[in-house]
Amino acid sequence: MKFPALIAAVVLSVVQLASAQTNLAFSGAEGFGRFATGGTGGETFHVTTLADSGSGSFRDAVNQPHRTIVFDVGGIIRLKSNVAVSSNLTLDGTSAPGEGITFYGRSVSFSGQKNCVVRYLRFREGIAGDKGKCSVNLSSGANMIFDHCSIEWGRWDCLGLTGGSHDITFQNCIIGEGVAPQRFGSLSDSVTNITYTHNLWINNQSRNPKAKGKIQYVNNVVYNWGVCGLVGGHSAGDHFQDVVGNYFIAGPDSSSHFVGEFTATDHVFQKGNLAATSKDGKLDGREVVRADFGKGEDAPTFVSAPSVGPLTDMTVESAPAAVSNVLAQAGCSLHRDAVDARLVDAVRSFGTRGKIIRSEVEAGGL
Repeated sequence: MKFPALIAAVVLSVVQLASAQTNLAFSGAEGFGRFATGGTGGETFHVTTLADSGSGSFRDAVNQPHRTIVFDVGGIIRLKSNVAVSSNLTLDGTSAPGEGITFYGRSVSFSGQKNCVVRYLRFREGIAGDKGKCSVNLSSGANMIFDHCSIEWGRWDCLGLTGGSHDITFQNCIIGEGVAPQRFGSLSDSVTNITYTHNLWINNQSRNPKAKGKIQYVNNVVYNWGVCGLVGGHSAGDHFQDVVGNYFIAGPDSSSHFVGEFTATDHVFQKGNLAATSKDGKLDGREVVRADFGKGEDAPTFVSAPSVGPLTDMTVESAPAAVSNVLAQAGCSLHRDAVDARLVDAVRSFGTRGKIIRSEVEAGGL
C-alpha cells in the first residue's frame, strides 16, 4: 500500500471508530454500554420456531456472530440445555408477536463475547436448571446493553456478571425472584464500568447486586430483600460504587439491612437515596445517610463526587420518580406476562406483599 493510501485508510478507521463511539445502540440507550452496535451491518436472522434446536430456532440463531435476530413467533422457548451466544448480535424481542419471548429451563450465556444489544426478552432458568448457573451468565464480556429484560428464577444468582466484564449496561430490567439454592440477585465481581439504572430488584435473599468493581447504581428500586439489599465488595481489593437516587422498599421478608457488607476498600458516592422500611403500605421513605452503609470497620470510604464515571450519560431523577417509572416500564413490558405483573403488583403494595421463594412452583410457575 502506498503512503497516501495508507494515510487515507488510517483516517477512515479513525472516523469509523469515532462514529461507533457516538452512535447510540438505540434511542434511550444509557450508561457504559450505550454504544454497543450489536449486529448492525450483518444479516437478519428470523426465529421461526419455539423448538429448542434445529433450523430457525433461537439456538440456531445465536450460533453465529454478526446477526440481528428477530422473532416471527411468540411464546415460551423451553431450553433443554444451556445456550451460549456469539458476539456482535442484536436480540430484538420487540419483533415477537403476542406477549413476546420467554427462555425457560436453562441458562443463556454471553460469556467471552462482546458487542451485544439485548432488548425486551425474558430469561428464566428455574429450579430444573443447573445448580451454580444463572439465568443470564456473563463472564469476561464487553460492550453490551440489556434493555427491558426480565432476568429471573436464577439458581445461583439471577445474573452472573464476573471475570473482568466491562462497559455494560442493564437498564429498565427486572432482576429477581431467585430460586434455590442461593436465591440471589447478582454477583457483580471483578467488573469495570457497569451501569445499573432504572431496574427493579425484587424478592432476592441478597446481592441486589453484590458490587465488586466499578459500578454505577442509579435510580434502581429494591423491594423485599431478605438478608441484605445492596451489598458492598467487602474485600481487600478496591471497589467503587456511585449510588444515586435509588429507592429501597422493605417487604414482608426484609431485614433492616437495605445496604450493607461494606468495608473501607469500598469507595462510595451516595446521594438522593431513600429507604421505606415500615412495611405498612405507604411509600414514605426517609433519606439514606452514611451510617446506613455501616459503622467502624464495616463502613465504606465515602467520596464527595462520582468516581466511576459522569452521570451525564443517563437519566437521573429523584427516587420517587424512579419508583413511578420503574413500575411502569421495567422488565419485558411491551406486554407484561403474568409473572412480571405479579411482581410489579407486589411492589405497589409498598411492603405488604411479596415472598422470597425456593422454587418458581411456589409462585405459580409460568
